[in-house]
Amino acid sequence: MIGSFEFILPTKIRYGAGILKTLGEELKNLKARKVMVITDKGLVNAGMVEKVITIINDENMDYIIYDEVEANPKDYNVEACADVARKEFIDTIVAFGGGSPIDAAKAVTVLAKQGGKVRDYQGKGKIKGDCLPLITIPTTAGTGSEVTFSSVITDTREKFKFTIKSTAIAAKTAIVDPELTLTVPPLVTAATGIDALTHAIEGYTANCTEPIAEAVGLYAVEYISGNIVEAVKNGRNLAARDKMMMGSLLAGLSFSHADVASVHCMAEALGSLYDAPHGMCNAILLPYVMEYNLPFAEYKYARIARAMGIVEKNDHEAAVKGIEHIKELSEEIGLPGIRTLNVNPADFELLAEMSVMNGSNDSNPRKITQDEYVMLLKKAYDDSSFK
Repeated sequence: MIGSFEFILPTKIRYGAGILKTLGEELKNLKARKVMVITDKGLVNAGMVEKVITIINDENMDYIIYDEVEANPKDYNVEACADVARKEFIDTIVAFGGGSPIDAAKAVTVLAKQGGKVRDYQGKGKIKGDCLPLITIPTTAGTGSEVTFSSVITDTREKFKFTIKSTAIAAKTAIVDPELTLTVPPLVTAATGIDALTHAIEGYTANCTEPIAEAVGLYAVEYISGNIVEAVKNGRNLAARDKMMMGSLLAGLSFSHADVASVHCMAEALGSLYDAPHGMCNAILLPYVMEYNLPFAEYKYARIARAMGIVEKNDHEAAVKGIEHIKELSEEIGLPGIRTLNVNPADFELLAEMSVMNGSNDSNPRKITQDEYVMLLKKAYDDSSFK
């Protein structure tokens, strides 16, 4: 019997090359009068934000740009942005960028309307009342954050990442345009791509998953694994970018309706302690966690391997080859090892403790303890394949 579950998708998805042009229509549907565009300085300096501003100007709407969002968005980023939104009487938010601006924007939709500190809304069920309407526009094929209803924020005092989860912060519309990823640099394409692959694999294998999340997760694996090398090595290939963007979107749907697991527990600990790039952390740790989980996820890992094009009838052999293929992919697209994050082995116990405390720890297919997290960190650190 299939267990009972809910599948809620509060976000309208508009997908396709050039679909950014529909932003004006979506803003009018929301009856927007004054818009805040939440982004980062890199996208402003690259001239990417002008694409959004041109459309808003064409609709004769007032707007302001907030570009102070940092990687691994911080509590003070969100709270300062919300203060500006209130003072400027913002009624609609557009998030433009990777996972950091989008996650920050989700949290801002709450604070700008309801006040308080961002940590007040940690967990589920803490949001009572309305939030500002949000449109999300991703510029990387990585996080899937445009269609999730969670926001991961760093508490800078405690150096701890926490999650706000509620359909109230979900985007009203996600405008997903693969053309926006054509200029993403190779290393960012590689890291965000394996980040999306991690979302797909963990969404498919989490012990709280369900059939719809499994289906979109497995299909995301096929899209991403089959196109990531081309997207990294020939970034102007729109067909490859298209498949990567769709893979990222599907992976976002998968893990948001299931959960992530131990890869993310470790990655969020690294991000909290070292402010390390989230996608890079996931990419580095994925195969080591899969090796640990193998005895408890063999059948699913075999299906993942076959989705990546590995032809092998024996499930165990297929799963082993699949994990090795992920390592080979990471090496081929130039991803480094954990040492490049300047991780101090003296911090392994603390990182492991933080990983166990993560809310997604229990979703891992195999029970994992603090000692086992230390073991995985040591294994990644000592791996001679990646330096």
